[in-house]
Amino acid sequence: MICVVQRVSQASVMVQDRLMGHIDRGVVALVAVHRDDGSQDVAWMARKLVELRLFPGGDRNFDQDVKQIGGSILLVSNFTVAADARKGRRPSLDAAADPAVGRTRFDELVAAVSAQGVAVQTGEFGAHMIVTLANDGPVTFLLDSRDLR
Repeated sequence: MICVVQRVSQASVMVQDRLMGHIDRGVVALVAVHRDDGSQDVAWMARKLVELRLFPGGDRNFDQDVKQIGGSILLVSNFTVAADARKGRRPSLDAAADPAVGRTRFDELVAAVSAQGVAVQTGEFGAHMIVTLANDGPVTFLLDSRDLR
């Protein structure tokens, strides 16, 4: 599972003309599920998203996590984050999970983050979405659960 994680002052996601999710201060994660991701990938990613110190506190820039600041997380399914663009001009999406597995793992991630006491908003799995955000910093990290293997 790969997430592009961004610290934001606010963010929203729309599908057609409907607001699907909105957060103020917190984290936006663009989430790609790999075809070989399992429950251990979901658990690791959920823990990282909640516990990663992305926010300033005291004298340090990266001292508090999203829960400590009372923030929220906007999770957006985005299979293109799993693309391999090393060869040619057309990115390969072969590593991405098929839609049924991707939806299951994404829903598991939403539940796992929520279970840790953080407010979660989402887009709509598989839909064309418009994500708007104000990256605070800018602060952006790439998390990849495959690094554990």
